[in-house]
Amino acid sequence: MYKNAPNRSIICVDMRCFYASCMAMLAKLDPLKVPIAVVGNLQQKGSIVLAASPPMKERFRIQTGSRLYEIPDHPDIKLFTPKMEFFIKMSMEITNLINRIVPKEAIHVYSVDESFVDLTGTEKLWGPPEETAKSIQSSIYSQFQIPNAVGMGPNMLMAKLALDLEAKKEGFAKWTYEDIPKKLWPVAPLSEMWGIGRRIERALNNLGIYTVGDLAHADLSMLENHFGVMGNQLYYHAWGIDLSPLEAHAEEPISFGKGQLLTRDYGSCREILVVILEMCEDIARRAREAFQVGRTISLGVRYSKNVFGGGFHRSHTIDEPTNDTMKIYKVCKRLLEAYYVEKPVRQLSISISNLESEHSMQLSLFDEQKWKKRKLGETMDYLRSKHGSTAILHAVSYTEAGTAVARSELIGGHQK
Repeated sequence: MYKNAPNRSIICVDMRCFYASCMAMLAKLDPLKVPIAVVGNLQQKGSIVLAASPPMKERFRIQTGSRLYEIPDHPDIKLFTPKMEFFIKMSMEITNLINRIVPKEAIHVYSVDESFVDLTGTEKLWGPPEETAKSIQSSIYSQFQIPNAVGMGPNMLMAKLALDLEAKKEGFAKWTYEDIPKKLWPVAPLSEMWGIGRRIERALNNLGIYTVGDLAHADLSMLENHFGVMGNQLYYHAWGIDLSPLEAHAEEPISFGKGQLLTRDYGSCREILVVILEMCEDIARRAREAFQVGRTISLGVRYSKNVFGGGFHRSHTIDEPTNDTMKIYKVCKRLLEAYYVEKPVRQLSISISNLESEHSMQLSLFDEQKWKKRKLGETMDYLRSKHGSTAILHAVSYTEAGTAVARSELIGGHQK
């Protein structure tokens, strides 16, 4: 099984409770001793906890995703609002530290607080990869006072599994193929394994597969019949085999989407369409920058809790793929008019999927303006990238319903 499998020295470095650790560093606190929570907005009782230090989780049972009103009034607790610009800067500085040991090509930044690093071939410079991994770990802590955990394995999958299933508790863990039966196969529920979500878990459960060991010993052809190519991947991942190179996990997107939690209830179709237009502009820009077009356009609407919530999520597939803002908007407008009931709205989501390369888009004999519209969109994208997202806006963005101006002051939906 493992004769031709990759056997490199890959590590996955995770900054533990990264946002909380960054704020602790600024306040000269120890995130491993002080209960700290980073909250989106301290003025809104329903605001979400973005990060919590270990003492906050252990002593007060406050986790990421908890609400501000759930945090008890206790003198030991320290609350902070996020500083997204600082978090991103810290992430870049940590990457620069790792870059002193390995070249940039050997680093794959998986998220703001997690990176994969290929230590293969560093033995002549730094000694055994295990010692190099631990040196990186201690350097990050000594220089930035940010606790971190490191998982190590012969491929990216194994490094990530070692991190998630052992190192986050122990600090460091190295997994080999020989560890698979003892450490990976007992894992249940299946969604505990990297790469398996709730939907796939339910589908596997329906086939009588409840542990990773069950998956490893399932019939491969049966899995391929049910899941296609993904069935093949699931089977081999259950054996710890991952053939993809380091950069392969920066995958092409399967959709471009945007969700927005509104700052107040929007009670009319006219107001809602203002935000929908802004969101369509952002999605279309990202698709154009990636030279992608999509056929399926989806709109999700969640009603306010003041009217007991609820909502809808509907999609429409068009004949010709697009990345034109107004075409996406018009489909969303039709979906809203068809399914919206007169209730105040608090959350919106829009996406385009069923993607293909823009180069496959055919010029229509009946739409002589298509190329001009594409060039206009490209010019607007350029101006926004050079002069800021508010350099060119639709006039409705300056009305009371618009959110683009306020959101231009945010990073990742939070204050800079």
